[in-house]
Amino acid sequence: MSPYEAFSSIDLRAGTVVKAELNDKARNPAYKMWIDLGDLGVVTSSGQYVNRYHAEELVGRVVVCATNLGERRIGGFLSQVLVMGVESEPGVVNLLSVDGTVPNGSKVF
Repeated sequence: MSPYEAFSSIDLRAGTVVKAELNDKARNPAYKMWIDLGDLGVVTSSGQYVNRYHAEELVGRVVVCATNLGERRIGGFLSQVLVMGVESEPGVVNLLSVDGTVPNGSKVF
């Protein structure tokens, strides 16, 4: 598989965070998030964004998610997608977002 084919095999979608709360059972500080991906439904994710965002700042934010990497349990919470981000400094992650308005579930390429 070529590098381009490998990248293309990852299903990246834009979605809106509809709920966020602390995942107090996670080993490292993290949030539980519910993300509306349109026709794919509302999915869940756990991510370590507490050093950058308050839970209420996440709600309404459009984020980029990898949807086909499999599910994991993190601190007892089912994480169905991986929310993409960029580490700006050790332990501080800035979420990848979308400039403008797009329908939930829009494919990212």
